[in-house]
Amino acid sequence: MAYVMSGDDAVPVPLVVDRHAAFEVFYAEHLRPVVALVHSLTGSRAAAEDVAQDAFATAFRKWSTVGTYEDPGAWVRRVAVNRAVSRYRRVASEGRALLRLAGRREEPVAMEPADEEFWREVRALPARQAQAVALHYLEDRSIAEIAAVLGVAEPTVRVHLHRGRIELARRLGLDREEGR
Repeated sequence: MAYVMSGDDAVPVPLVVDRHAAFEVFYAEHLRPVVALVHSLTGSRAAAEDVAQDAFATAFRKWSTVGTYEDPGAWVRRVAVNRAVSRYRRVASEGRALLRLAGRREEPVAMEPADEEFWREVRALPARQAQAVALHYLEDRSIAEIAAVLGVAEPTVRVHLHRGRIELARRLGLDREEGR
């Protein structure tokens, strides 16, 4: 139990920390940014909400440990990003299986809003590049914060960001500007 000094008479007063209340504050602060991050990676708001809820449910189950981390938000983002990648792999695998079963060779056409061209291209990047780009540009995270979320070294994040930017510029036709 922690103690706080109260008033001028400096009498120790027990500080009761309710794990549920602490988690509720954490959840309220981090839910929207985590949903936005996963949405930028999956392209689906519903999938993003499901993945985020799953990551927060795991965080709640492990809150006695996760709550003591220096940055529990980085931990829940890592869980959410990993689950988004797993979901993508599972959905892609299921889609290929359905195509084989249906005997069709063409891929189904996804209906994407035109204003999401950039994020479609981000989602087409290799997973770690897409994650680094989304964390950097969507959440305005620093290199150190991205490294903590992804569980990699800072130089690795710099490489993923650099390669992701180059590929995005190429795909979006920005590499032809200024005589390149």
